[in-house]
Amino acid sequence: MELNNQTELNNQTQGSNQSLAPRRIEVLVPMRWGDMDAYGHINNVQIVRMLEEARIAAFGPPGGAGLPGQEPPVSLFNDVAPGTMALVVEHKIRYVRTLDYRNIPAIVEIWVGAVKGASFDLHYLIKDPVTREDCVKATTHLAFVDEGTGRVLRLTPEQRQRLEPYTA
Repeated sequence: MELNNQTELNNQTQGSNQSLAPRRIEVLVPMRWGDMDAYGHINNVQIVRMLEEARIAAFGPPGGAGLPGQEPPVSLFNDVAPGTMALVVEHKIRYVRTLDYRNIPAIVEIWVGAVKGASFDLHYLIKDPVTREDCVKATTHLAFVDEGTGRVLRLTPEQRQRLEPYTA
């Protein structure tokens, strides 16, 4: 999985009508041979895995998960206090067209939707890497939770500031 060098280029070079649009982070997520179902396209369960891979590439792995690697475009999950978990509350997925297996990574655009007091949404668009056609539109609702108490934590001003440039 790698970040595209053109991550924010399309937002910087588009016309003034796009200037109000949030910046998107573009991530390339490999499609694995085993991700294919009997119909030759990526299985719906594997689509959720691809969303997770894009989310971690864009916003960092949770603290204590693995060894240091490439810094994400937005340090969010990798920069939370010890004892804080970033948990998925809900996924919504719409399959626009099948994502056929290719031996090159799929394109995943990711940006921030609603930011509330203690939670936020991430939006995704998975595209065919050759045709660039939209295949999957998805949203993940997330919250930070105190590991010890199980209570939802409010987003800090710093977290809000990091999300703001990517917010729709």
